[in-house]
Amino acid sequence: MKIGKTGFIVGGVSILFVGLAVVFLDGAIATNEANSIMVVQLPIVGTLNWYTTPGTQMSWWGRVTRYPKREQFWFSSKNDQGEHAKDESLRIRFNDGAGATISGSISWEMPMDVDHLNKIHSKYGSPEAVTKQLVRTVLEKAVYTAGPLMSSTESYAERKNELLADIQEQIDLGVFETETQPQRVKDPMSGQDKTVNIVRVKLEAGKPKHAVESPLKEFGILTYNLSMNDIHYPEEVEKQIAMQQQAIVGVSIAIAEAKKAEQAAITSAKQGEAEAAKAKWAQEVEKATAVTSAEKLRDVSALAVETAQNEKKAAILRGEGEAAARKLVMTADGALDKKLATYERVNGLYAEAIKGYGGSWVPSIVMGGGSGGSGGGNADAVAGSGAQQLISLLSAKTAKDLSLDLSVPKMSKEEK
Repeated sequence: MKIGKTGFIVGGVSILFVGLAVVFLDGAIATNEANSIMVVQLPIVGTLNWYTTPGTQMSWWGRVTRYPKREQFWFSSKNDQGEHAKDESLRIRFNDGAGATISGSISWEMPMDVDHLNKIHSKYGSPEAVTKQLVRTVLEKAVYTAGPLMSSTESYAERKNELLADIQEQIDLGVFETETQPQRVKDPMSGQDKTVNIVRVKLEAGKPKHAVESPLKEFGILTYNLSMNDIHYPEEVEKQIAMQQQAIVGVSIAIAEAKKAEQAAITSAKQGEAEAAKAKWAQEVEKATAVTSAEKLRDVSALAVETAQNEKKAAILRGEGEAAARKLVMTADGALDKKLATYERVNGLYAEAIKGYGGSWVPSIVMGGGSGGSGGGNADAVAGSGAQQLISLLSAKTAKDLSLDLSVPKMSKEEK
């Protein structure tokens, strides 16, 4: 199949048309990615059109610039971090004169409003310029100002996190307004007092006062996630810090041991006081027990005395009662029962004595006259009457001794 001259002309025109279309469209449209912000500066008029959402837009052959929505800035000493395979760490100097370098990173984020975007683009014109001329310089100034707020030893240990917080606050709000004051401190190495210049942050309403506002705040750029992966001290500073740490540890140990000894002394004293108190209370308990026992004995003795007194009173009262009763009985009958009993007993004893007596109760010869009969018969009669007379005399004597009246009283007329 042969293509004529006309076919070549049509084909050439078509190719030219397509090429012109491609050239035309290439300058007329631009595509924005999801993670970027695109600005188009229109030709001739210079108007800036911002696009924060992804998609293809008409650029009208204007100048197209893209900014990342979020970027990570590295100031690292590690070769595998950051855009350049070199040490990009930041220098810092502390209030004891020792220097070091800080390695880490910080994230920054572009604003989304047109006013801040226009200001950033008109001043810096590219994301590279924003990173180097704005973010890095603000970070360097914050690090430079935070260094004098502490010593190298403090940054190495107890105030390391505070250093990071001071840098972050100055990046966000502006550098601190500070004042320098001389102060006498003890050198941890030599133990001698020395004068050092202490930099302190001025406070306003209890919060750090900032000398100027942060440029990042002026342009609406936000920063976050500041981190440090290393603080590198020169070798001589490392040795000095190590020696200071050892000295501080030694002092801490000595203080701890002193406090431990002091606490042991306090504990011992308290234990002694406790033992003394315990012994004292034991004595008090013993004393109280003895007092209680003595009081008990006293009360028992007093009760016994009271009981004896009561018994004595009772015995006296009983004796007095019995005596009064006997007195009344004797007054009533003259103790007749007892007198008769005594009288009967005495006479019984007399009778018993006479009964067993075998001798003569009267003399054998009696001088006196008598009527007739032999003498013997008269003697027996007298003998018998003599015993009877003796008994009568003894009975009379007994009745007299007992005041016993054996006569039967005569009845009065009234009794008859």
